[in-house]
Amino acid sequence: MLSPSLVHPFTLRPFTLRPFGRLARVRAAISTWAVVGAAVFGSACDRPGPSPAPTRDVIDSLFARFAQPGAPGASVLVVRHDSVLLRASFGLADVEAQVAATPATNYRLASLSKQFTATAIILLARDGMLALDAPVRDFLPALPAYASAVTIRHLLTHTSGLWDYEDFVPDTQVVQVHDADALALLRAHSDRLYFAPGSEWRYSNTGYALLALVVERVSGARFADVLRARIFVPLEMHDTFAHEEGRTTIPRRAWGYTVRNGAVVRTDQSSTSAVLGDGGVYSSLDDLARWHASLDRAPLVGDSLWRATSTAFTLTNRTPTEYGFGWFVDRLHGRRRLRHHGETRGFTNAVSRFPDDGVTIVVLTNRTGSEPWDIVDALADLYLP
Repeated sequence: MLSPSLVHPFTLRPFTLRPFGRLARVRAAISTWAVVGAAVFGSACDRPGPSPAPTRDVIDSLFARFAQPGAPGASVLVVRHDSVLLRASFGLADVEAQVAATPATNYRLASLSKQFTATAIILLARDGMLALDAPVRDFLPALPAYASAVTIRHLLTHTSGLWDYEDFVPDTQVVQVHDADALALLRAHSDRLYFAPGSEWRYSNTGYALLALVVERVSGARFADVLRARIFVPLEMHDTFAHEEGRTTIPRRAWGYTVRNGAVVRTDQSSTSAVLGDGGVYSSLDDLARWHASLDRAPLVGDSLWRATSTAFTLTNRTPTEYGFGWFVDRLHGRRRLRHHGETRGFTNAVSRFPDDGVTIVVLTNRTGSEPWDIVDALADLYLP
């Protein structure tokens, strides 16, 4: 439980997801009562569902380490179709200022950002501005010639064979790198692919940094601005940004921390934190509720392209991978699942979607190495029938 000095008064306020963009035809009103700084159960207990709502003590036990006095925080969202079953926050968004985390706190999503990069690419493909099977060098001619067979689809699915640019960034580096630097690092330090494109799977942040550059080349606009115009504004995700230092201000920002030998140390940025395409988005539970409602009801990219997004890529030897476009695709206890983890200095996050059950679970934390995927799996056991 939270220290009494850190608990806000039990302020009840409704959260409603209003119709937006393509969702104007969908009355996806999502309402719950939020107790700021503590777990929430009121609406979940009153709603019929396939599984009984877990007790507050059960949820508190999952988040006990985040609720200790002076601890970096966590926020959790569980949604079933249009109903918010759990929307809660624990601990601190800003340890030094003793600011509590809330459902409106904005966390760095790290690799959860990849789903937005993939969506931007797919929207451009839907608009006829690029083809998913087009060579990346058609858009980025500076990409080395050895990568001439690498396509946009290969970047999306981590099957390009490109080296990870982070392998070339020294641990001691202080100056931050950007998306364009990922391309420069490839040119300077690699002379081959790991494997022929499409023949194997290897997770690589390089692919998504390059996709951000492709978005800029095709659209003629900054990557962060494309995400705002094509995704965040239409879905009324007003507090979600691809963060560019000096250009964007993150409201209600969570700062990143690492716990070392019991001491809480601010570790908010790394040398790769300025790369946007692979992990530079900040968002909150409330904005992510809108995002996931759109996927459940009316994906921005359309139903056909969403099916492609959420389908695992098949290698050239006909072996299926477990990755689509910005999402891992697998099963948990026999249930179809879309999931992703996001881990960077100071932040660790996890999301799982169970499309056949209409259940989405999100856990965001501003703490290095907090392993929230275990919490997400535990919540899946509690909320799925």
